[in-house]
Amino acid sequence: MIIQRLILIGICVVMFTACATTERAGGYGKAEPSGFLEDYSMLRPAANETEASLVYLTPDKTKFKSYTKILLERVQVWRGEKSSAKNIDMEDANHLSQFLWSRVDEELRKDYTMVQQAGPGVVRIRIGITEAGKGVPVLDNLTAMHPGSLIVSKGKKALSGTESLVGKASIEMEATDSQTGELLAAGVDRRGGGKYAWKSLSQWEDVEQAFTYWAKKIRWRACEMRGDAMCEKPED
Repeated sequence: MIIQRLILIGICVVMFTACATTERAGGYGKAEPSGFLEDYSMLRPAANETEASLVYLTPDKTKFKSYTKILLERVQVWRGEKSSAKNIDMEDANHLSQFLWSRVDEELRKDYTMVQQAGPGVVRIRIGITEAGKGVPVLDNLTAMHPGSLIVSKGKKALSGTESLVGKASIEMEATDSQTGELLAAGVDRRGGGKYAWKSLSQWEDVEQAFTYWAKKIRWRACEMRGDAMCEKPED
């Protein structure tokens, strides 16, 4: 695994570009409910690697086809007592909220009409950022090229869910019928930056990559729930 990682790093160096990836949090560091969702009783642990850590999908897929519009609420940085995002300063919170909202809006408007009011055929989507930790890009880049540091980083991921010195993020989301409030889908998930050299020096790079991934995944999951044949699954 270490040899393969070093080969990947070498390819990135040759191409003079960052192989921007994030990874699903594992080990003992998977996403935990923070209180953003009102009810977690219908969520279950992921059955496979394509699902969020906790997930609910309505069994009535035929009904989901009838929805053609999306009401995407402003993304919240959740500051509840159990939230790891409660101490993020306002400037960073505004940036993260707008970044995630814009990515989700960009993806969903490819398939839906985006609206601002509830009504027939409208799905309401709520998303809360419950964790957003900055990376340490200079040290992250340096340790990604050192085999000993990579071994330590893998050990950290097994215990805490993410690699060392990388950015990390957790979100919770729910999709409901905008008129009845019926729950159609919900998820709780956590991701961290991949361990590779030549990353951007932005401290939020890993978090923004995670947000971009989740936006694409929300679109893919909606496509699957509609029963479409050509659904574009994001690369994990």
